Amino acid sequence: MAASMRDIKESIRSKNKTMQITKAMKMVSASKLRRSQEQATAARPYAEKMKDVIMSIASGSSNINHPMMVSRPVKKTGYLVISSDRGLAGGYNSNLLRLMTNTVKERHASNDDYVVFSIGRKALDFFKKRNTPLISSIVGLSDSPQFSDVKAIASQAVNFYAEEKFDELYIVYNEFVNPVVQRPVVKRLLPLASDELEGVSNKTPYEFEPSEEEVLADLLPRYAETLIYSALLDAKASEFAARMTAMTSATDNATAIIERLTLEFNRARQAAITQEIAEIVGGVAALS
Repeated sequence: MAASMRDIKESIRSKNKTMQITKAMKMVSASKLRRSQEQATAARPYAEKMKDVIMSIASGSSNINHPMMVSRPVKKTGYLVISSDRGLAGGYNSNLLRLMTNTVKERHASNDDYVVFSIGRKALDFFKKRNTPLISSIVGLSDSPQFSDVKAIASQAVNFYAEEKFDELYIVYNEFVNPVVQRPVVKRLLPLASDELEGVSNKTPYEFEPSEEEVLADLLPRYAETLIYSALLDAKASEFAARMTAMTSATDNATAIIERLTLEFNRARQAAITQEIAEIVGGVAALS
């Protein structure tokens, strides 16, 4: 019985240490989530203003024929997948990569029909194990990524589309809905959807130098790269929210296990004390 009590006590001590770690990780993730949300919010006005200018030009000109705004027959598709570098985030990565796998199975008959750009170690390891046609990857991004951190891979993905190495580009990431809900999505990035022009009026008095077409040709790649960066910030917020939720669940589970083990320990101790009392009483009775 004493050995059993020692085992229970050691298990309680171990679970307490685990609970302290998960509780600390929960608090760190909550802090990072707040900063990530602020960073994502701060980046939106730039992208929105750029979109305003682009759509104003496109809706007011009949000579716009930029490849990023024109659909063409799809022979090959590009995917840019944003995952995390680390785990301990619940289903954050597994749900995303499952969606990517199902999307590829539904849309493509062979690996020759698509290519992949990946951000995050989890996606990189996943694609390497499955011999996915991987073009480029980035790992080791900071918790507060800057545009310069993803400029290279974003430019490469956009340029490959412009050079017609593939005919459409999708971005796959976890969309931040709220701190409890993160939704894996597949969104078309290029060509830019024509329905975005609907309802846009050319009332803003812009004067362009050089021509509207040249300005648009310079802005469109930057806008596409900005959308990738915005998706990355959204994915980072989703990652921290998922990790915070996972660590909250882990802390609650550890607390429940500790309570159960404590009750078990108290019962074992009570049984041991009762047995000792019975042995003492029996010994006294035998002597008398």
